[in-house]
Amino acid sequence: MNSRTRTSSAVLVGVVIAGAVVLGLWKYASISAATAAAANQPEPMESVQAAVAKERPHYPATTAIGTVLAMRSITLRNELAGTVRHVTLTPGQIVEPGTVLVALDVSVEEAELKALQAQAELADVSLQRVQRMSEQRAASAMELDRAVAERDVARAQIARTRAVIARKTIRAPFRVRVGIADVHPGQYLNEGTELTTLQGVDEAAHVDFTVAQRVAAHLQRGGQVDVFADNDDSKPISAKILAIDARVDPNTRNAVVRARIDDARAVSPGASVRVRVPTGAERMAVAVPVSALRKGPTGDHVFVLTGDKDGKTRAHMRPVRAGTVLGDEVVIEDGLAAGEQVAISGSFKLRDAVLVAITGDAPVRTASGS
Repeated sequence: MNSRTRTSSAVLVGVVIAGAVVLGLWKYASISAATAAAANQPEPMESVQAAVAKERPHYPATTAIGTVLAMRSITLRNELAGTVRHVTLTPGQIVEPGTVLVALDVSVEEAELKALQAQAELADVSLQRVQRMSEQRAASAMELDRAVAERDVARAQIARTRAVIARKTIRAPFRVRVGIADVHPGQYLNEGTELTTLQGVDEAAHVDFTVAQRVAAHLQRGGQVDVFADNDDSKPISAKILAIDARVDPNTRNAVVRARIDDARAVSPGASVRVRVPTGAERMAVAVPVSALRKGPTGDHVFVLTGDKDGKTRAHMRPVRAGTVLGDEVVIEDGLAAGEQVAISGSFKLRDAVLVAITGDAPVRTASGS
């Protein structure tokens, strides 16, 4: 390689090195300018509404699914076979005790009854004649006994026929609401045919529900539970525990509990209800609005709002253990103290240590806890 070539290569290398130095200086200047510009930008801030955690009376409870049962409920069946002559099974209708619901044809029994009544009258006349003869010693004691027996048999046969007629006339046993029925005049019914269901119309009702064995062990007869007739947290219906099944299901380890609702106007027999069952004594608990509780991969948490050393309000993520939901509030079993301030509306957009602006007049606790 001659000297001219070596000189050209050196110049080229020098140019490249110079370009790299210039490019590096330009990049450094750009980064410095960006850093300086970022330093002059205000820190991002999120707007939230806040609430203060408060203590409130609370008793631990669990929720069970129950079924409303009428105080009296029967499946109506006919005792004897026969042809329907009269029917008044109107679905949904409320009928009074003794109302005829279904009457089977009893024309044969009525004819037999007239014949038996005639025989009974004849037996009475014969008995009176034998009694007069017996007084005059014209009839033996055996004849008198036979006349008495014939009279008694005739009366018993009348009573039997009347009982058959009564059993073919089906009446409401108590004040009831009639269920859906498909029975019509002229229809032949075999003995034991299911006609309809009758639900007693009472001011009270029963609620049967199941609870875990450990919960049932703390319940007592006369204790109170709350019944909710729908899926929201409307006003609960108070119910009193009547009985706790002595047998625990070996498969589910649950026990059946029966409670009584004194005002059953808000529930219907057969309806499914939620039952809030106490599991411990009343105590004071910390509660916050439901909107303050957030769900995450690591579990439940809230954002606690505190002031930093510069007096700015920041949000700090705090893991908590949530308990029972009471209306618009949720009980915090662990992780939060009464008096601490938490973010509610807008908490979904927060992250740990982010600067926040609170909309409202709630006070902010400083980092030192003042």
